[in-house]
Amino acid sequence: MLLVNGEAKDYIPVTDRGLQYGDGLFETIEVRGGKPVFLKQHLARLQQGCLRLHIPVPSAQHIGCEIVALLEHSDHVTWQSSDCVLKIIVTRGSGGRGYRPPDSVEPTRIISLHPSPDYPSSYQLHGINARFCQTRLGLNPLLAGIKHLNRLEQVIARAEWSTLDIQEGIMLDINNHIIEGTMSNIFFSKDGILHTPVLSHSGISGIVRNLVFTLAYRHHITICEHFFDKEMLLSADEIFVTNSIIGIWPIKQLETTVFRIGSLTQQLQVWLDQLKKE
Repeated sequence: MLLVNGEAKDYIPVTDRGLQYGDGLFETIEVRGGKPVFLKQHLARLQQGCLRLHIPVPSAQHIGCEIVALLEHSDHVTWQSSDCVLKIIVTRGSGGRGYRPPDSVEPTRIISLHPSPDYPSSYQLHGINARFCQTRLGLNPLLAGIKHLNRLEQVIARAEWSTLDIQEGIMLDINNHIIEGTMSNIFFSKDGILHTPVLSHSGISGIVRNLVFTLAYRHHITICEHFFDKEMLLSADEIFVTNSIIGIWPIKQLETTVFRIGSLTQQLQVWLDQLKKE
């Protein structure tokens, strides 16, 4: 189910710059009990991304009304629409051939609903297996942090494995710094201190990543953003990954190194779930 610029249709012009150049942004949002989770934070990040790319910012109120309309008319779907995934895409709209943006921009809004992924509860409770990816992330401070549509590095990295025994791949940049997972942000704890990569030159600044910062400050947990390599990550006491759909998944094994599901990870899971209910 989807709306394109507020209309119920499933196509856009082939001239749309989102298709032509990946000229746009997206947000992927958990819907729980018929309500989008952390919608305010997602719309704020979408707005920041539009400002960074000089795309006219869609009205949050306008998007909110379209989301409500879509959720209210989703009762006939075969999957449970009260718990699902909401995706928002904003592109620069249609333009002529060539990179130069049109003088008059009319953004395209695409809002769609999708079934929730069927992840086993064991991933959250008992952890996942992860591997290091060979694909490296490039460096671009202008685009770092925002969730733009150009995700070929993640696509290529995710194609590196197809076995079901690996749930996530950890990506490094071209300087061999740990940055993120293919679909997640990454944290590790060592001696009670929480660590996470700097995202000033690559990577996505995730909504749950930012909420982990909020929770750490609220509960007086020291958190440190810095560059680190494989060796430092593998020496961690606990490792976990985050995104808006999975929440927090502990890593129980990375390559051949086994990790315990620690108390800090478990406590953050509880606190995050409490935030979702607020």
